[in-house]
Order: sequence, then C-alpha cells, then structure tokens
Amino acid sequence: MTHPLRTGLVAAAGAALCLPLLAATTATPAATAHEGHADTAPPPAKGAFQKVTLNDRPGEPVDLAVLPNGDVLHTTRAGVIWHNDAKTGVNSIAGRIPVYLHDEEGLQSIALDPGYDGKKNKWIYLYYSPPLDTPADDPATESINEGDAPETGTAADFARYKGFLRVSKFRYSGGQVRLGTERKVLDVPVDRGICCHVGGDIVFDSKGNLILSTGDDSNPFQSDGYVPLDERADRNPAFDAQRTSANTNDLRGKILRIKPKPGGGYTIPKGNLFKKGTPKTRPEIYSMGWRNPFRIEIDPVTDDLWVADYSPDAKKPKADRGPAGHGKWAVVDEPGNYGWPYCATARLPYNDYDFGTEKSGKKFDCAAPVNTSVHNTGKRKLPPVEQPEVWYSYGKSKRFPALDKKDGGIGPMAGPAYQFDRRDTLGRNPVAWPRRYDGTPLFYEWTRDYIKGFHVDGARVGIEDVVPGIVTDNPIDMEFGPDGALYVLEYGDGYFAENPDAQLSRIDFIGKGGNRSPVPAIEAEPTAGRAPLTVAFSSKGTKDPDGDKKLRYAWDFDGDGKVDSRKARASWTYTEDGTYRASLRVTDRGGRRASTDVDIVVGNQAPELEFVTPVAEQPFRFGDTVAYEVKVTDDDPVDCSRVTVTYVLGHNTHGHPQSTATGCTGSLVTTVPGGHDPATDDLSAVFVAEYTDAGSQPGLSGSAEVVLEPAG
Repeated sequence: MTHPLRTGLVAAAGAALCLPLLAATTATPAATAHEGHADTAPPPAKGAFQKVTLNDRPGEPVDLAVLPNGDVLHTTRAGVIWHNDAKTGVNSIAGRIPVYLHDEEGLQSIALDPGYDGKKNKWIYLYYSPPLDTPADDPATESINEGDAPETGTAADFARYKGFLRVSKFRYSGGQVRLGTERKVLDVPVDRGICCHVGGDIVFDSKGNLILSTGDDSNPFQSDGYVPLDERADRNPAFDAQRTSANTNDLRGKILRIKPKPGGGYTIPKGNLFKKGTPKTRPEIYSMGWRNPFRIEIDPVTDDLWVADYSPDAKKPKADRGPAGHGKWAVVDEPGNYGWPYCATARLPYNDYDFGTEKSGKKFDCAAPVNTSVHNTGKRKLPPVEQPEVWYSYGKSKRFPALDKKDGGIGPMAGPAYQFDRRDTLGRNPVAWPRRYDGTPLFYEWTRDYIKGFHVDGARVGIEDVVPGIVTDNPIDMEFGPDGALYVLEYGDGYFAENPDAQLSRIDFIGKGGNRSPVPAIEAEPTAGRAPLTVAFSSKGTKDPDGDKKLRYAWDFDGDGKVDSRKARASWTYTEDGTYRASLRVTDRGGRRASTDVDIVVGNQAPELEFVTPVAEQPFRFGDTVAYEVKVTDDDPVDCSRVTVTYVLGHNTHGHPQSTATGCTGSLVTTVPGGHDPATDDLSAVFVAEYTDAGSQPGLSGSAEVVLEPAG
C-alpha cells in the first residue's frame, strides 16, 4: 500500500538520498519538494549537532517518555523507572514495578496520557509483565529449571505457563510513580517460560485512542531462520506464529487500537479491522500480521502510524522455504494485514512447511492468505497482505542503498517526526532542530547504529542521513522533547544487563558557530565506606567545547534537587547509610548546561560477581547442558537464592535470552538455534549472572558475563 505522507524531498546539495520505486513502474518522476525544504542543504555532518549525556547508568534501558517540562522518565526491563530532572540534571529512581523476567519479559513501554500536564492530569501508562504465579526455577534442583516451559508435552503441561502482559495507568506525582493508583486497562495473553517477541510500544492518536504494538510471542530458533509454523500435537504452541499474528481472534502480533476509560478498562473506537461482534475476531485489532513491531510512532498531523517490524534470521532465500529475513517500515493509514507469518512482504511469500515430515508445501498466497493451523481460533480467510513502504534484508539493499551498512543486521525502529515551531528560531529553545526536519519521520537501526530521515511521496521514498556525525550505540527509543531536541535511549553493545555504553542522551541543534554545552566530569574519593563518610569531590576534567573559562558549578551531593555547593571542589559528609547519586551541573557563560553524576555508597558495598565456571572460550556445542558456578563477594552474607543466571543466545552484538536459573550453582541448556551456522552467523552462548544484596534499601547489584564460542 502506498500513502501520501505530506510530500517528498528534493535532493539537495550534500543530502544522501535515494528515491526508489516501491511498486513496479516504468519511471520515477522527481519527488515533490517538502514544504520549507526546497534547495535547503542538510546541516553539516560535524559541528551542527551536539550530543549531551543525561544518564550514563540507566540499567538495561528499554523506553522513554519526555514530560512537558523537559524532564524524562525512562525504564529498564527489570521494572525500574528513572527520572531525569531537566533543571538540576539529577537522576533518581521514580518507581519500581514488580515484573516477571524470564526470557524477554519485563517492563516494556512507558507513555504519557495525551492530556498529561503534571498538574490536573498526572497519568502515565505502563506495559509490563505482572509476576503472577508462573513457575520459577527452584535453586534446590540444580539439574532442572522449573521456570522453562517444556518444548513438548500436553495441553496441561503448557497451561501452567499461561500469562499476560498488562497495560495499566498510574499517577506520577511528587517525583514518584504511585503503584497504588494502578487502573488496569488491557491484558494481552502470553505463553511464558519460552522465548520470544513479547515487546510492545504505546502511542496515542489525536482522538485519545491508545495504540499498542504487540509481538508474535513465538519461538523462532527451531525454524531454520524462516517461519515458525510447527503444528505437531505434542509441540509447545509457542513454535507456531499462526496462533498469534495470523489469528484474527488473538491480540498478539498486532497493532491494537482502544479508547481507555477514566476508571480503567476501555471501549472500542470505530474503524478497526473487525467490527465489534464479528465472529472469531477481536475488535481491538487495527492491523495484523506483524512479527515484532518493537517501535511505532504516529504522524502528529494525519494520525497515520509508522511501524517498523523485525525480521527472521535466514541470511539467504531458499526455494522451498521462502525469502531471506526482511525488516520493514510501513505507513499504516488504515486497517490491514501485513502478512506474517505467511509473507515477508506482499510479494515475498513463504512456503508452507510440515515440521513433522520436514517437507515443504506450496507458497502461501499473499493476495488471499488462509490460516489452517490447528492453533487458529479465528477466521480462516485473512485480508490480503499490504506492501510496506520500505523493506530490506542483510547486507546491501539494491532498492534502498541508503540503508546499507557493511555486515549490517536487521533491527528496524520507527522513530518520531519533529514538529517545527517558529518561536524556537526566535530564541525560545536554542537547542531546537531546524525547520528542514519538520514532519520528517525518523528511522533508526538498532543493529546498524544510525538515524535516517524518510520522505514518502506516493510510491517514492527519499532517504537521508540524519546527524551522521553523532554516535548512537544501539538506539532503542527516541522522542522529540518540548525544547525541540531529540532525546535518545541507547542500549549499548551487550546482553540483557546494563552495558558500558548504555545511556540516556539528548541531541541538540547547535548550528554554525552556536554555543555548545560544557562536558562535565567528576572525581570523588572515596566512593564507598561506613557512615559517617566524608567524600572529596572535584570537577577536574570538565571541559567546554567553546573554550569558556568562566564556568559555573552546582553540586547536589544527596540527590534532593537542592544545590549543596557552587565551588569547583567541595566535600560532603554522609551520615546515614544508603546509596546516593552525587550530581554536578556545569553552566557556561551562554547559559548552556550539562550534568554528570557518581554513585556514593554508604554502609554497604556493591557485590562483585565472577563465573568460576564456565569460563571464556570454554568449548561447547549448542544443545549441551552447561553447568555454572558463580562466586559472589559482598560485605553482607550472600543469599544464593537471589542469584540469577540467564542464558542468552548471542547473535552478532545482540542476543535473545532463552532461560533463567536461580542459585550460585546450577545448569542451563544451550538451546539449539535451528537453521543457524555458528561458523558464519556469529553465534555464541552468553551467560549473565546478577545479584542484588539485602544490605540496604534498595539493595546494591552486581553482574558478571561470560561468552562461550561454539566448538568447530
């Protein structure tokens, strides 16, 4: 399907654009000029923008929301909600919501109510995995992981792992998310204890409708990198994506559209894919046939949705199985079916495949797909498959060469569009992006570490580099703030823990010769000890990119938002046990400011973890049961029942958690990734150990990681 999205963009001097055809036509007429963009070259690759770090220890970051006053709430998968204060730069924990954490589950999304003003309306929305009574690993049985759902068994065996993810609204007031104010809105079913694709993203349209993306909740690792269609009677249903994405009576693998009610629950707005009361359908469904639409955004002018969907792992097409993996980006302006698991696009069908006989059948009909799965509870005949605006596979894309990156993976993310405000050019917001980007939806790639701008004009798509001089390390979410700057949450390189390069950052437009923010630095000695603890602080290492010498300093040693010192060097005595984030805000002569912080631990020491076994480069083969032993060093007695070890299937620089065990010793099965060649697919087995002690409230955490490369 092709859609007009405002207008296209004329290729300007210095712009890296491609204008490919999305449909088979004989000519490509020039794209219409984007209003205000004609003959406007992009800002230079270097110097026009500045990246400012806001929080460089964000946990395992997942999602963010920028408040009207410029503060930022951002989340971790483990259920922590961080608050970054725009005025003081102080980072503090705004809430902790209990979550179930097996494989990829946890806290998935955060969003503001469309009427949020922080005064009368203080509602925020969370999409998360409630703990429930799902089986968990018993550390007393080292050879058995009760938290893993069986791959084969009976319906009764699988029923114990039935759960759901929940959308709820909570009040955010006084700097805290008030968990006691929860109003439940919607539950989405999930098969727990087995990987993958349970993420979701929340946006609101101009009518106040809540729009939620949901993954297919299906295990892709025993499908040879193509589609999971396993219907065998004794097989865990999680190996069949037909039960979710292709099921008109299921909420998974969908874009859902509902209207939340003030007291909880929801109503169904008009215009969804199926009318309320239609047999074998769910009226919440707006769009279906998605695999893992991890990030969605909305056009603030038209209410069209921008949806990016992840790809399966096959590097090459196979005549009797189907196409190679394809990521895609689509403009969804009306209800429809985007094909998964029958078609990668409207022109790239998969083959039906019998996992019992290991024989391929005919290719699916993308114009009239039919769901014959034994797990289907919905309609058999499905809507025709819609064509996305952009699609690409591994390596170089001939149709969209501007998406190319050598050895690039497939991790598409739908980004927001900047809304230009002329008042910003008059000095109201000196960091606001220029008019050139007004209405341009951003596209960012989690595996390729870049941001692009998309310009759609009918069947043509122009693609340009955006802030190519700025490093974004595995960007996982981004939003434009009320100041016109782009806020970015970066996951960093690593596996399901806080990675060294993870951070919350802001990308400001500086322009030619504009004033840049200082780059603050902190030295603190000591950073841990018993109370009373006197710490010497220094701003040594602080720099200003413009050479400003008269910098102003503001220290907040205890994280209460109040300035404790304005000297370049200062000291502070901590008299009570606890963990403190001591912050330094530095302001230059032009009023630009930036902050950094350091953790001070009083009365408790962070635990240190190391793997006794396995060790790096220890030989193994996928399918092996690997025994582990974790050594925890702490100043308090170690409680091994609080130690978790997660096996992650490493794939290039990212991974998919497969199983979590509990205890200082135990074992984990290295799940066999069907269809992958360890020699060519850069696969590994990653073990991540984590421990939170009980020496303070909240306790301090430590982690360790070991990566095993498969033998042979």
